Amino acid sequence: MNVTAQLPLNTMPLPLRLRVEDYLALDRIGAFEDYAKTELIGGEIFFMNAQHRRHASTKMKLYDALRDALGPLNSRLVALVEASIEIPDHSVPEPDIVLTSEPEGEGLVPLASVALVAEIADTSLAQDLGRKAVLYAQAGIAEYWVVDINDRVIHQLWSPQGEDYAGRRVIAFGQSVTAETIDGLAVETARI
Repeated sequence: MNVTAQLPLNTMPLPLRLRVEDYLALDRIGAFEDYAKTELIGGEIFFMNAQHRRHASTKMKLYDALRDALGPLNSRLVALVEASIEIPDHSVPEPDIVLTSEPEGEGLVPLASVALVAEIADTSLAQDLGRKAVLYAQAGIAEYWVVDINDRVIHQLWSPQGEDYAGRRVIAFGQSVTAETIDGLAVETARI
């Protein structure tokens, strides 16, 4: 099928947004091998920087804290590190941590199974509180945490409405973070 035959004549170049299936096909044939890690956000491919020790260490400490807090709840939710989420039709983000009710299976984490995502921000705070927050809110992800390593705080966002979250608060490292959307989930941050 000729795609241009379906579009009205345009004299200006139009940007092309990749779909999830386009991105995955390119990944399968090795198109991103030279870039190590990439994400598809809003149809655009983003190269992800290498993770330095402080970022990696903070991520694993938050993962441990979430895993420990979920254990006594007998929750179906499982914390996964760096699992890609399918957000139809144009995004495949890879948050640092995903709480999902479907940790097993093939392919990407289904959006409907995602209860919470967390990003660790060392150099990416503007991106994580900007473009990523808009993406996650539009996708309807109920709760989003951004761990700001530099200011030693966690930005907690919940109640997605359009391109933003209606609920927001900032919690200093050392205080407990109580999830707004997951009953009984409270995470101690003293070791983060």
